[in-house]
Amino acid sequence: MSLTPHQVVLVQSTFRTIQPMTATAAELFYKRLFEIEPATATLFKGDMNQQGRRFMQVLAAAVGSLSSMSTLVPIVQRLGLRHAASGVRAEHYDSVQQALLWTLALILQDDYTDEVRSAWATAYAMLAGVMKEAAWGVP
Repeated sequence: MSLTPHQVVLVQSTFRTIQPMTATAAELFYKRLFEIEPATATLFKGDMNQQGRRFMQVLAAAVGSLSSMSTLVPIVQRLGLRHAASGVRAEHYDSVQQALLWTLALILQDDYTDEVRSAWATAYAMLAGVMKEAAWGVP
């Protein structure tokens, strides 16, 4: 699965819209994730504001590197291994996708078109596949 150049532009441009409100986006994301998959809350220790900042930084780096998969893939593979070591299970990735797309829809509102949703879903599925394959050998 790969992104078209147009999908990369869509993901990157809509992420720029979100960047001024990353703290809100992170808070909404984790609130929704914990509603969808309450067991994931136990995976997070410490300050959730700091966790939210880290999440948004990683997301920004990934989104910014979508045009350079040769650079991005090794980073995402290491992230997948770290997640698995901290207790993340393969099925959690589906809940994360649901929470991410829900958050994007809430923040982007009218700019969250079917085309934008599809681009984000494709980008997430691609990156999650790399992470899961690195951690468990299955995309």
